[in-house]
Amino acid sequence: MNENATATTAVNRAKMYQLVLFPLNNGATNVYYVLILSYIATFGNTVLGIATFFASFMVTGMRVFDAITDPIIGALMDKTNGKFGKFRPFMVIGSAIMAVSVICLYVLTPYVPEDMMVLRYALFILLYAAWVIGYTFQTSVTRAAQAVLTNDPNQRPLFTIFNTVGSLLGMGAMQFIGPILAGDSFFGDYNQSWFAFMAPVGIAVSVALTVLAMIGIWEKDQPKYFGIGGDKQEAVKVSEYVQIIKSNKPIQRLMVAGGSCKLALSIATNVTVLCMLYGSMMGNYDTLYLPMMVLGYVFAVPFFGLTVRTSQKFGQKASLAKYVKVALLCYVGVLVLLFLWNPEKPNFVFNIYQVVDGNFSITINLYTILFILCFGIGYGAYYATADMPIPMVADCADYETYRSGKFIPGIMGTLFSLVDKLVSSLSATVVGIAVTLIGLEKLPTKTTPFTPGMNWVVIILFCVIPMCAWLLTLWAMKGYELDGKRVKEIQAINAARKDLIAQGMSLEDAMAKVQTMDQVPQKFRS
Repeated sequence: MNENATATTAVNRAKMYQLVLFPLNNGATNVYYVLILSYIATFGNTVLGIATFFASFMVTGMRVFDAITDPIIGALMDKTNGKFGKFRPFMVIGSAIMAVSVICLYVLTPYVPEDMMVLRYALFILLYAAWVIGYTFQTSVTRAAQAVLTNDPNQRPLFTIFNTVGSLLGMGAMQFIGPILAGDSFFGDYNQSWFAFMAPVGIAVSVALTVLAMIGIWEKDQPKYFGIGGDKQEAVKVSEYVQIIKSNKPIQRLMVAGGSCKLALSIATNVTVLCMLYGSMMGNYDTLYLPMMVLGYVFAVPFFGLTVRTSQKFGQKASLAKYVKVALLCYVGVLVLLFLWNPEKPNFVFNIYQVVDGNFSITINLYTILFILCFGIGYGAYYATADMPIPMVADCADYETYRSGKFIPGIMGTLFSLVDKLVSSLSATVVGIAVTLIGLEKLPTKTTPFTPGMNWVVIILFCVIPMCAWLLTLWAMKGYELDGKRVKEIQAINAARKDLIAQGMSLEDAMAKVQTMDQVPQKFRS
């Protein structure tokens, strides 16, 4: 009997180093999430001279293209099972494609002469599209490989914490370094030199995180962890995917919740929105941006602990709904404060400190204190839940194995990503349209002066849209059946079926024999 043949427990647990290292794959791709999705429109507009609307529209268009490629790559991943595993080849290929395309885009295209704008437009589109394909290759692994990393309900919530740590090492590093290097004492305001320097820095960080993530998934990337049939499972036809998604109600609900959370995060943290808020409205971008970013991370720390404890005790569904409510409540306060903002009244302007003629002075008032508390607690709660749907995809993949016997983590993860990306792709276009509606020809940067109507744009983009997204998330979770108890039942039934298949029973007979918990042997019940 081979190593796949025996099963004595319903739980596949990961070692601690695996739980810590594999989520760094998300950090590796999130480097580019900042480097590309946050700055590509600014690069196209200010460095290449591409029209503002076109640059913003391309961000949305390429996110749609990214979403469309997701199921295709997910299907390819589910059919892959070579000597190098199912997931690692996609990590390597994706990382390589992104690195080459970003260097060509940010470093080389600015040298195309200005009188050859058609070529600039063409290269912008082609290199951006190449990056999207590489991004889809690697980011698809983050969601799909969780199904083999662990199915322990107590371990899966930990993925959110380590995923966030990875994001901080990737996304956080770029968000922290970027504004500093854009200062007047370095490269200046997001110019050609800034992009030429940030591209190789981002690539180096991403490659390092990718290598660590591959170490984390290495041992688990083998057939004995691939569903209940292992390497005996038949490949799923593309024509079956639509029916699978129609039948898998939890993934439908999770798509709505995940897309809503990502929309809230992508719009509220868009660099243009933050430049308008902290620079144009509050008049002190350099003073406010980094402290508020750090503040949000600090407030998020206790919420990560709370979300894990809640997930382990009541399930990830309960945890997501609970802390999204906290974020929604706090952002009501942020909304009220932005309505009260008045630059002509110092007591209704958000500021921390200022330096005048070399003299440092604290400028904190009641308005600032309330803004810090409402924003800090609200951002901490929703940042802690923003990536929570990612480990929940693994529960949906296990549910599909329970429902149909098929192990298709690739297609489950990438179909979740499809909706996630289609929704979040709206962020750049929404911001671009909003900016043009108030008469600006270029996307605002930290030095852009306040324009009438800009405060209403910030209110809608920074508060109203995220709040609507959270309401949609709460609606989706209301009908999501995979609570803590149900997930444990599914794990036990899958384990019992896998044991029967290992003993020689067919997949169809095993699924017919074990359908409810009362038919599960005691050794598989936790």
